[in-house]
Amino acid sequence: MVQPTSTPIRATTQEFLEIEDILDDLVLLRDGSAALLIITSAVNFGLLAEEEQEALIYAYASLLNSLSFPLQVVILSKRMDISSYIELVTQEEEKQQNQTLKERIRRYREFILSIIKENRVLEKKFYLVISFSPLELGVKGAFSTGKKKRLPFPKDYIISRAKTSLFPKRDHLLRQLGRIGLKGKQLNTQELAELFYNIYNPTTTGEKLAETKGYSKTLVEGVGKI
Repeated sequence: MVQPTSTPIRATTQEFLEIEDILDDLVLLRDGSAALLIITSAVNFGLLAEEEQEALIYAYASLLNSLSFPLQVVILSKRMDISSYIELVTQEEEKQQNQTLKERIRRYREFILSIIKENRVLEKKFYLVISFSPLELGVKGAFSTGKKKRLPFPKDYIISRAKTSLFPKRDHLLRQLGRIGLKGKQLNTQELAELFYNIYNPTTTGEKLAETKGYSKTLVEGVGKI
């Protein structure tokens, strides 16, 4: 029979996250892998004419056929807070002297409120993730062991190797996105920190962090020991 230990197990949620660091516009993971994130625009496919839809399908197929590396597509949906917009519309309604316009603004405000009541207003953002595998670091990087994951090499070395591998892939992908009418942009260190901070600490509006340079803050807050 196993006797319970008198010493409580203590660990923070932070210790279970796979992210080791965010620097030089890359996400560095504890196993020595890294990732580059590109935020991209979207196209309302349903509003396009039939010829435009066919052209877009062929362009997208060309993009997929041009890839010689794995690509992950991530879609983040977040409920939008439009309370400030409703307040602005209400203020315009109150100060409007023309009764006809005032009535139209009132109807518009009620229409927006009815949409919010019946359906959630969601904001969607689209990301493309290009990964750098620890296999590219060699045998030591691929087979690092231990109870706690440790980087197989110094951060500077891993980041340097990751840039050499990821940047040509990034440039190729951005060119292909441009050909199908989409805009793509690599997230920088500040944007990556804010993205992951808000993923692990969700709020209605999201939080803007202070300048990340020379600044350290855990990705998960409000958690104690377990």
